[in-house]
Amino acid sequence: MEASAKARFLRGSARKMRLMADVVRGENVVWASKRLGFMPQRAARNLKKILESATANALAIEGTAKLKAEDLRIARLTVDGGPIARRFRPVCMGRAYRIRKRFCHVTVIVSDEEKESLARRENRVRKSANK
Repeated sequence: MEASAKARFLRGSARKMRLMADVVRGENVVWASKRLGFMPQRAARNLKKILESATANALAIEGTAKLKAEDLRIARLTVDGGPIARRFRPVCMGRAYRIRKRFCHVTVIVSDEEKESLARRENRVRKSANK
């Protein structure tokens, strides 16, 4: 079972958001949320909100009797660049410097840990058998 959450037009560059995404990609949802909570970066706070939203979506689809948050893991986490808002700052001698305010789009997909771990084991067995 998979559930997703998307956040579009987040303030901050995709490069900074990818640094936070690399820390928690593929991990357990509860562990990732706790880890992001201790990071001081603004990107970590945004990513934590999106992760909690995806977790809530999964629990709403499946129901809390059948599924617990501890059973979920981050199946896919993508950070894409968004539009760039251009502003101009006046400087000396009548010139203007361009300020580029960047945005990003984040997609988080969470899934059952058991099914995904079985699929990963099968892939490892297939790869080792092919060698």
